[in-house]
This record gives sequence, C-alpha cells and structure tokens, in this order.
Amino acid sequence: MRKSLIASLALLLASSTAAFAAGASDGVVKIGILNDQSGVYADFGGKSSVEAAKMAAEDFGGKVLGVPIEIINADHQNKPDIASNIARQWYDQDKVDAIMELTTSSVALAVQAVAKEKKKIDIVTGAATTDLTGKQCSPYGFHWAYDTHALAVGTGGALVKQGGDTWFFLTADYAFGYSLEQQTGDYVKASGGKILGSVRHPLSSNDFSSFLLQAQSSGAKVIGLANAGLDTANAIKQASEFGITQGGQHLAALLFTLAEVHGLGLQAAQGLTLTEGYYWNLDDKSREFGKRFFARTGKMPNMIHAGTYSAVLQYLKAVQKAGTDDTEAVAKELHEMPVDDVFGRGGTVGANGRMIHDMYLLQVKKPEESKEPWDYYNVLATIPGKEAYIDPAKSGCDLIKP
Repeated sequence: MRKSLIASLALLLASSTAAFAAGASDGVVKIGILNDQSGVYADFGGKSSVEAAKMAAEDFGGKVLGVPIEIINADHQNKPDIASNIARQWYDQDKVDAIMELTTSSVALAVQAVAKEKKKIDIVTGAATTDLTGKQCSPYGFHWAYDTHALAVGTGGALVKQGGDTWFFLTADYAFGYSLEQQTGDYVKASGGKILGSVRHPLSSNDFSSFLLQAQSSGAKVIGLANAGLDTANAIKQASEFGITQGGQHLAALLFTLAEVHGLGLQAAQGLTLTEGYYWNLDDKSREFGKRFFARTGKMPNMIHAGTYSAVLQYLKAVQKAGTDDTEAVAKELHEMPVDDVFGRGGTVGANGRMIHDMYLLQVKKPEESKEPWDYYNVLATIPGKEAYIDPAKSGCDLIKP
C-alpha cells in the first residue's frame, strides 16, 4: 500500500513538472514595456503605452496557460546603454519573457541585439528604422506598428503627387532620422523629384532657427521633417514664426501622430499631411477601443499605443497556441499566426519579423472642421500593407536568404 502511494505521488509530481515545463516556465508570463517616459517622446508612447499593454493583458483574461500575466515598465531615457542594461537585467534576473515598445531606433537596435544574444523575444512598436527587419534582423525580433519605408510611401508619395517635387530635409541626428531621410529621399527621387539638401539637428532641440533658415533659403517646395515628438512640434511652431509656410513652402511631418497634433493644436497643425497605422475615429471598432483607452489615460490613442496593445495581445495568443512561453516555440507562432485585432486588421508577419498591415494617409483638419474633441484627421487614403512595407524577401535580412 505504502509503495503504491509513493509511486502514485511520484507519478503525479512527474506529470506536474512536465506540465509546468511545457507551460509557463516561471509560473508567470512577464512582459516589459521599455520606452521614453520623461523625454521628447513621452507623449508619443510613454506611460500611455504601458496602459495599452495592461489593457491587452486584461482583455486576454489576465492569465495565459493558467498563470498570471505581469506587465512591468521602465524609462530608457532615449539612451541605448541604459536600455541595454535594463534589458539584460530583465531577461537575466527578472525573468522577463518579452520586451516591447522600444521608442527610439538606436535604443530598439541595441535591445534587439541583446534579445538576439539571449534568445528572447522583442516586439518594436515605437521605433521606425527598417534595419530592425533588414540588416540587423533577428529570429526573435518583430517590428509591429510602422517603419520609415511606410512613412516615406505615405507622406512622401502623397506630396510628390501633389506637386511637391523639390525637398530639403531637417533630420534628427541618429539612426531613425537617417533612415527616414534616406527612405523618403529615395522615394521622392524614384517619383521624379529632387533633393536639394539636408541639415541634421541634435535630439531634443529647442532652437531650430538656424536649421529652418537653411531649409527656407534652399527654395525647396517641401521641407521634410525627419524627426518626431516634441522635435517635430517645435520645428513646426518655429517655422510658423519665420513665416515659412506663409511663404509657400510646405512642411512634411514625416513622423507625427495624434498625440503631437493634440499638443500642437489644430490652429498650428492644420493642413499637415501625415501617415499613421491607426486612427481612433476610423470606424466603430476603433472608436470603441479609443474610448476605453481614453477612460484610462485621458487621451485618445495613436498608432504607437494601439500597436503596443496589438503586439501584447498577439504575443499572448502565440503563447497560448504554443502551449509554452519557450522563445523558439512562441517565435514560430508569431511568424505564422495571422494578426486580426483593432490595430492589425488582416495583418501577416514575414520571416524577417515585419508585420504587414494597412497604413492611412491623413490630413489634419482645420479647427472649424473638427466636430468633437480629438476629431483631428481627414482620412485621404488607405495604403495597402504590401505597398507600405518592403517585401520581406528584399529586406536584406539574412534569416530569409536561401
């Protein structure tokens, strides 16, 4: 009898251990949101992205594979070294399963390198460089919300078609700015336009006067703002003070979202053409999500917030389908599963980790056109994902080479 009881307990223990190993390895599925929470991109993503991640976890049911879902967060201060150190601690000591958001391209590239080394998953929603799914791609790295190529096709393509065939770039002096300038410049030239010059400015600039004067004196029809966040907002404000738009030159905000339009105000932002992957007032489905997000944050979501929600939700679906939080198994599911949620409608993920989804060409309304708070955009066109993004087979990613 005693031997039979011991054998039964041993069998139960063995089966429980096997089930635990096949499921969540640490009794919790932990996701880290790492982004700028105090600097130039704090409104762009920031704490609101953390809330979007929590919404996704709650909407999934708060548990996956029978264990709790935990969302943690940290401010990387737009510094790759700080971000890398946090990522290493999260992966090695805090048992974080995946890191997401990663605003700022230099940060995203640094953290993706750490994730690749540690064989851990990262999903980027806040950074733009195509290198993430190109020459610095990773079998465990995914790029979700947008990239510089999609912005170039959307905003750049629209303005060339409207007659803006000469450009001068005002560019943020780091990886994101370079990539956005190059991608947009290449698209402008391929469409028959000309690039008359460019100037680079430090991140978090307060004074754009000398840069704007160079752009003004170039005589370019379009001044491409290859920057983001408060840098773009400050450049637009100061361009108005110099009378640049009144003089006939057009400002192209190559990465500008609903958060920055709200901060700038319709009076200053009206008429700007931009590209986003999500708009809260697009349809009933997006409005429902937008209102729930607003109830938590006091603001409507931009594509970074909605994209972070989508990335967290899809990761949890992949864990559930894989039956484990093992990196290899989850990465396989993320590459194979279709994406269908409030953000990624009919989305697919390429072998290089790029999530292909539709983008939207938008124009900021005049103040008198806005019918309610946060009603800021006219939707000019839907850009199909296959047009917006580089063909994964041509991305330069070693993972998909034969």
